[in-house]
Amino acid sequence: MKRVFLKGGFFVCLSSTFLQYPTIAFASETSETAAKLALNNNIAENPSNSAGNAGDAIIVTGTRETGKKARESISPIDIISAKQLAQTGMPSLRDALTQLLPSLTVPNGGYDSGALTDSLSLRGLSPNETLVLVDGKRRHTTANIYANPGPQQGSTPVDIDMIPMAAIDHIEVLRDGASAQYGSDAVAGVVNIILKKQDHGFHAQTLTGITAAKDGFQQGVYLDGGTKLGSRGYLHVSGDFLCQNHTYRSAADLRTGTKDNKLLGQPEQTRESFAIKGGYEITDNIEAYGLATYAHRSAGAYQNYRLPSSLTNYPAYAAIYPNGYSPIETINENDWEIMAGLKGKVKGWNWDVSSVYGRDYDNIGLKDSANLQLSRDTGRTPTTFKGVQRFNNQQWSNAIDFSKAFHIDGWPHEINVAGGATHRYESYTIGAGSADSTYGSGSDALPGTAAANAGKFSRNVFGGYFDVATHLVKQLQIDVAGRYEHYSDVGDTKTGKVALRYDPFKWLGFRATLSNAFHAPTLAQEYYSAVTLSPTAAHGIISASSPGALANGAQKLKPERSTNITAGVTFEPIKRLVITADLYQIKLRDQILPGGNVYGNQALTALAMNGFTLPSDASSWATASLSTHWFANVASTRTRGIDITATYPTYLGDIGRIDWSVAANVNRTILTHQSTDAQGNDLLTAQSIAYITTAYPRSKIIWGGQFTSGDKKWIVGLHEIRWGKTTSQLAYYKGVANTSVASAYDFFKFLNQPKFVTNLDITYRVNPKLALTIGANNLFNAHPSRVPVAHRYLGVPQYNMSTSQLGMNGGFYYFKVDVSL
Repeated sequence: MKRVFLKGGFFVCLSSTFLQYPTIAFASETSETAAKLALNNNIAENPSNSAGNAGDAIIVTGTRETGKKARESISPIDIISAKQLAQTGMPSLRDALTQLLPSLTVPNGGYDSGALTDSLSLRGLSPNETLVLVDGKRRHTTANIYANPGPQQGSTPVDIDMIPMAAIDHIEVLRDGASAQYGSDAVAGVVNIILKKQDHGFHAQTLTGITAAKDGFQQGVYLDGGTKLGSRGYLHVSGDFLCQNHTYRSAADLRTGTKDNKLLGQPEQTRESFAIKGGYEITDNIEAYGLATYAHRSAGAYQNYRLPSSLTNYPAYAAIYPNGYSPIETINENDWEIMAGLKGKVKGWNWDVSSVYGRDYDNIGLKDSANLQLSRDTGRTPTTFKGVQRFNNQQWSNAIDFSKAFHIDGWPHEINVAGGATHRYESYTIGAGSADSTYGSGSDALPGTAAANAGKFSRNVFGGYFDVATHLVKQLQIDVAGRYEHYSDVGDTKTGKVALRYDPFKWLGFRATLSNAFHAPTLAQEYYSAVTLSPTAAHGIISASSPGALANGAQKLKPERSTNITAGVTFEPIKRLVITADLYQIKLRDQILPGGNVYGNQALTALAMNGFTLPSDASSWATASLSTHWFANVASTRTRGIDITATYPTYLGDIGRIDWSVAANVNRTILTHQSTDAQGNDLLTAQSIAYITTAYPRSKIIWGGQFTSGDKKWIVGLHEIRWGKTTSQLAYYKGVANTSVASAYDFFKFLNQPKFVTNLDITYRVNPKLALTIGANNLFNAHPSRVPVAHRYLGVPQYNMSTSQLGMNGGFYYFKVDVSL
């Protein structure tokens, strides 16, 4: 059991081992103002207005124009307010967004340290293809790479859960390629998180929940408040405090016939995050602004259970673990970012000069583990290993932006011109593992990083952009953007975007964009090396420039490039019924995934060349159970899809109103080309192809309604989410207890069937300052399809974690208290 309490200003976690479900504002009906429109306050005080008035709100994402209204948006944009996030009943930002956006998905689960970072994906592409901004500025990424096989493999995304949810005013999600506007990473889209800047008030919320299986207890506390800085400034302070218990979803271990293997499940974690945002008007035309965020996470994920018999020859460890042991990979993470800038207006020019420095430091360790060779050689028997792997990611961005609206004689329409220049310094540091974790074959489950694979790697990125927007005629808008960037390690790139919108009537609009995008290989993809150990298997990733990879034909990574096309329509066929539909195609070339694949003794040799030593019996393991890979430009893909949304309010007089909504994403990714090695062999297996083409849901549909009583005291939301199918290629296992992979190339096609999830929330507003909510996410406790026993390592992972469909935890039931002063 886990209890959470606040004592002396500290968040303590002890462990043993809205108001409406929102009508989402899409495309032409969204957002909150960059100036003084305050959509979020409007929704907070009057939830019934969430759909009706949002079209007049001002957007700041996807356009360089000032005062652009959401209903005039050229590109599809989703806007989520703070209240809408809270209404989902989810304690973390990523999971809340999953309940709201059909184009967004997250992994079912996660293996090893990859389970300890929260990633998200847009439109069925890797998390690396989505750019995350905070207040319009590029956010630094995590240092913790997702190294295990799956659609997220190789990703080091922005961990948005390190931003306090209490600090968020609203989020603008641009579902369009935007590299020309914002730089690389914006292949699938842009998530712009806008933080609160209110100079008054205090808000507090607590959320307590547990799963249908009576585990995974979660307790969250969310606090924020604002104050004035003299007569010309503001300061807003926010903080989140979260504790989360393990969940246990493993099937019985075939070696023991019991569920003593806890591999499958949600990690345990505690997380504290804070944000301080401020601004001060130095003069009537110059404002200084700043932002600081800090987050700390301590978390742990179970690894496969080790039998007592594995310690027969190690009496010291046998005495400590008479019943065997389950190593726990841990993370001690510190994440912070500081932003400072000046902005103003002079002679009609809007200007903004900013500098942002961010850092994420991860110290990955092990609990309840062993180093058997260390015990045999020295007699020492550590069970906890600190500093097994250490990663540090730094990003320093500097930018100057300017814009001006021109009026030219002879041209009846305003011409908005914008441009700017940027410099970004990125560094990625891999620290050597501690002595105990690297001795011999290293700490069990996760050997320490060998000194040969440690180092600091960096690059500089210089860029400049322009953006011109105007009307060709009254009903026809055009926006043209271009960007040039130079990467010190991968060279130059030029990207562009052209967007058009035609509104023949007030109730009907057509829009389209054509753009190209660019994504440089991350420093982690270029230089990361590590090995993970299971009881009878080992899998490694080595740097493409390392001796072991070069000896097997590895080549230097090239940037990914893409071409994006979107075409959409927004219309209101009858009063208050607003419908949007957007078709899109993304052609992604030179996609980066593990593509060098070597097995058995060849893998042993490659790992040895990189300084890794495997257990002495590794040479006797099945060939397919022993592998190493490196990242390569392996494939080209084509993703086609459609986003559809509709909203409609029903008025019931004094009884109240019902806000109806439906939102859907349907997409399909196919492989159009794959690379080959020097011998002409394909770099991808059928399993790898499935990771990038069918591991994301074929569709995701969210629909339902929310009733608000006439006196605003009662609010009831009922929504259904349909998760489309995913398809995986699963390994065959052999041995009585599925201890060995039978083949590295033959797989079983597994269909994860479509699933339905029902979400229900009921809120009673005691008074204008206090609201109480009870709710259920996944009311009827749905789970993913079960994997056949023959395709589970040791029989344990009954749900496939290498997809991004319905999560494996099942139902989550919660109680929430919301106080505003």
